[in-house]
Amino acid sequence: MQFDVDINNQLVTAKRGETIKNVLDRIGIHVPTLCYLPGFSPTGGCRMCVVEVDGISELVPSCSHPVTEWMKIKTHSPRVLKARKVLVELLLASHPEDCLYCERSGLCGLQDLAGEMNIRERKYHGKRQNLQIDKACQSIVRDPAKCILCGRCIRVCDEVIGVSAIDMIGRGSETRIGTTHNKGLNAQTCIRCGQCIMVCPTGALTEKSNIQAVLNALNNPELFPVIQFSPTVPASIGEDFNIRASKDILNLLRAALKKIGFRQVFDTSMAADFTIMEEAADFIERLGKHEKLPMITSCCPSWVSYLETFNPKLLPNLSTPASPQQIMGRLIKNYISTSAGQKAENVFVVSVMPCTAKKQEAFLDRMKDETTMNVDAVITTRELVRIIRLLGVDFSSLEPEPIDPHYSMRSSSGNLFGISGGHLEGLLRTIHFMMTGQEMSMLKINDLRGLKNRKEARVRIGKTTFKVAAISGIPNVKALIDDIEAQREEFSIIEVMACSNGCINGGGQKLNSDEKNLKARMKALYDVDDEEMIKVAHKNPVVVDLYDKFLAKPGSERNRELLHIQRKTPDTL
Repeated sequence: MQFDVDINNQLVTAKRGETIKNVLDRIGIHVPTLCYLPGFSPTGGCRMCVVEVDGISELVPSCSHPVTEWMKIKTHSPRVLKARKVLVELLLASHPEDCLYCERSGLCGLQDLAGEMNIRERKYHGKRQNLQIDKACQSIVRDPAKCILCGRCIRVCDEVIGVSAIDMIGRGSETRIGTTHNKGLNAQTCIRCGQCIMVCPTGALTEKSNIQAVLNALNNPELFPVIQFSPTVPASIGEDFNIRASKDILNLLRAALKKIGFRQVFDTSMAADFTIMEEAADFIERLGKHEKLPMITSCCPSWVSYLETFNPKLLPNLSTPASPQQIMGRLIKNYISTSAGQKAENVFVVSVMPCTAKKQEAFLDRMKDETTMNVDAVITTRELVRIIRLLGVDFSSLEPEPIDPHYSMRSSSGNLFGISGGHLEGLLRTIHFMMTGQEMSMLKINDLRGLKNRKEARVRIGKTTFKVAAISGIPNVKALIDDIEAQREEFSIIEVMACSNGCINGGGQKLNSDEKNLKARMKALYDVDDEEMIKVAHKNPVVVDLYDKFLAKPGSERNRELLHIQRKTPDTL
C-alpha cells in the first residue's frame, strides 16, 4: 500500500512497512548515523538519525521508526540539528585527542560527524577511563578508549561471521564492548577475519600494522626483500588511486613495488596453481579410497580457525595443501631464492593480502620450516596503499612493469581465488584433466559465479557427476553442514570462505566499500579469466617446470613434506 508523507514541506510517496530512513535514502536526503548497518534490523541505539515528527513530542530515530499516512517530518530543523550536535559533543567528551596520528584519521565516522556539525572545540569534558589496548592478537588491535558503543562490530561478528567473539560487558556507565573475562581477542573465539574493522566507525578496531617491519627490511642492506600479492590486490588497489581495475593496474602495481625497493615481485596466483594441482591429486586419492569426503578447501585461515574451535570433527575433511600465501613463501625460500644466489635466511618475504587473518596464519608453528618462517611479514591492501603514499610513489607517472616469466606466470584459474566460487571453478578444471586426460569442454561454470553466498553446481567428469558447493559466510556454512549431517545433501567438494563473497570483501580491503566496489573487483577477476591465454593450472609452464626440476608429481610424498601441512585431528586436540 502506498500513501503520501510530508518531508520538509514536500509530499513524498511511501510504502507501508518502510522506515523513515528508508524513504529518506530513496529520495536522497542524508541523515547521519553511527549504529545503522544496511541489511541489518535497525536498533536506533546511537540516536544520531533522529528527526522531528508532528504530533510526537520527542525526536524519533528515523532508522527504526515506521512511516505512517500523512506523517509530517522535519529532517534538519534547528531542534534536530541541536540534538545531533549535542550527541556528538557528548561522544567527544571522553574520546582520546589523538586524531593527528590515529589509524582512522580521515576515515573516521565520528571525525566526519564533528566536521559536519561544525564542532570546533570540546564543549564537555568527561572522565576518561584508563583502558588497556588489546594487542595480543597478531591480526587485530582493539583500543577500547576509542569505542563509541555503536554495537556494529558485535552485530557483524554475531550475525554475519557467527562466532560472537565480542559483546557488551559491564553495566550503566561502566558498559563497554569487550571479550570474555577481558582476556583479549587472541584468547577468544575470534577467527581474525577483520570484518569488525570494516564496520567500526572509529579507530577502536584496526589491523595490527606491519608497515614498520617492511620499511626496516627495505632499508636493511643484509636482507633481500621480496614481495608477493594476492590476485585480489590488483583488482582493488586502483580504487585508492582513481584507476580502473585492469591488466594495466597489475603491471603498474609491479612497477610500484619495484620502485619501492623490492628485489623480486611474485604473483600469489602462481602459488594458487600449485594449490590446485595438489588439491586435485588429494581429491582423486580420497575418491579412490572413499574416505574424508566431502573434501573441504582450506585456503581461508579464518575458516580453518573456525573449524578448529567450533567443529573439529570436520578437520579430516579439510584439504591438506597449504594456502597459496604459504606455498609461495615456501617456494621462494626453498627454491627461487637459491636460484637467485640468495640464502633463505637472508630473504625477507612480504605478503600483501586482502585479509587480516593471513597475518595470524603466517605466525602459526605449522607454517614454519624448522625455525624459519615461510612469510616474514603480512600487510593488508590498506597498508600497502599507505606504504606507496609514504614513499612518494606516483602511480600516474609509472611505466608498466612487464611480467617476469620466472616468478609471476599464472593461470587465470589461480587468479580466480579472490572470488567465492573461483577457487572451486579452477580446481574442477584440473580435476577433470587429471581424471580424463582431457580439458573440460566448457571451462566457465556459471552456477559458481556471482555474489550469492551459497552456490551449487553439478559437474560431469567422465561417467560421474559431482555435486559441489561454494559457500561464503560462516552462518551459511553452518546451514550446509546441518544439511550434510542430516543426509539431506551430499557433496563431493565444498569451497568455504569466511567473508561474504570471498577475498574481494576481505577484512584488509579498502574501508567504506559498497556493492559497486565488490562488483567491480569481481568483474576484474572474471575479465582476467576471459583474457588470459593460460586458463588452467596444469598448463602453467612455471608450475610444470618446478614440478619437473624440483618437486615430484602432484600428491607425492616429497610434495606433502614441502607443500602440505599437518593439522591437529580431533584425537589430538
